[in-house]
Amino acid sequence: MKSFGVHLFFLLFLAPIASVSVQAFTGTYGINYGRIANNIPSPDEVVALLRAAKIKNVRIYDADHSVLKAFSGTGLEIVVGLPNGNLRDVSANADHAKNWVNDNVLAYLPDTHIRGIAIGNEVLGGSDEISGFLLGAVKNVYNAVNKLKLSHIVQITTAHSQAVFANSFPPSSCVFRDNVVQYMKPLLEFFSQIGSPFCLNAYPFLAYMYNPEQIDINYALFLPTEGANDPKTKLHYDNLLDAQIDAAYAALEAAGFEKMEVIITETGWASKGDENESAATANNARTYNYNLRKRLAKMKGTPLRPKNVVKAYVFAIFNENLKPGPTSERNFGLFKPNGSISYDIGFHGLESSSADSSLSSLEDIRAHGWSGSYSIILTISTALLLVFSK
Repeated sequence: MKSFGVHLFFLLFLAPIASVSVQAFTGTYGINYGRIANNIPSPDEVVALLRAAKIKNVRIYDADHSVLKAFSGTGLEIVVGLPNGNLRDVSANADHAKNWVNDNVLAYLPDTHIRGIAIGNEVLGGSDEISGFLLGAVKNVYNAVNKLKLSHIVQITTAHSQAVFANSFPPSSCVFRDNVVQYMKPLLEFFSQIGSPFCLNAYPFLAYMYNPEQIDINYALFLPTEGANDPKTKLHYDNLLDAQIDAAYAALEAAGFEKMEVIITETGWASKGDENESAATANNARTYNYNLRKRLAKMKGTPLRPKNVVKAYVFAIFNENLKPGPTSERNFGLFKPNGSISYDIGFHGLESSSADSSLSSLEDIRAHGWSGSYSIILTISTALLLVFSK
């Protein structure tokens, strides 16, 4: 009887959902919501801020319940994160993966639009201490999501730094580093099977800081420049971010995954830095982020993949005053702790009068949130799933 109920449940409710193509990313522009700070607005105020800025795609680095509750009913699309510290446990125990998904994803659907789970962050390319746990964690979390019939709603990914690459210039020469391939190849094979993209944290700011004598800062900031040519492909690049993306595509093609999409999960420019970080200025940060918005608004691809529209999450909403490392690490925010803009790239900050206006805006957001038939279907689906699983 139980198996019949589950089968009927799928036919009546999940089959229609399966026919709906649910994307983890709407449009081309998103933002990272880092919270390593003790002076930033509450999640409710952040919701009002994002809605005022018309930013719909958001990534967080954990699955904080206060954030997930605040995002409920707002229509904002969020990717939650399984922190690196959880990889070993989730990789070793499928039940722990299932419990994590139940507690941090299923419990908040459908009112909170959780569209993805990022398994770790920049795991490969550094210390090998947790590299061996990444694929197991990815598979266990995906299997948990799939058993809950949520794999058409929640996408499984992991973000990589550029440390996974060797020979990234010219772009066509890029390949994965030898010490990364043993972990990367099976990971890409699995992502290819489940339709996940390759997620890359790409920072022209860092590339310029490491090599200012060889890289024209205008090239890094999307400003007029002679650009660069790839001698193998004969393609011309007028900005560094496009070259970084095509380097990733070249590495994927060399590894046998030329059809996999690349999505930028972090990019940005620091507005303040230490004495040896002279490029970290408010003017450069404004220029980069303003021009990035313009570039993404064009809805176009790169020279190597012109049909693959570039999508990117900017880093980040706020400066994070508790982050360790150089001063630049604490100064990537588009907004100040009080919700006002750090510099003008066309966004509006929170009104400074009081939190009342923000909370008033939040009431409007919730009143006009996700109320379509898809929400109803998913609500019923979730309820029935809980009934039939007992």
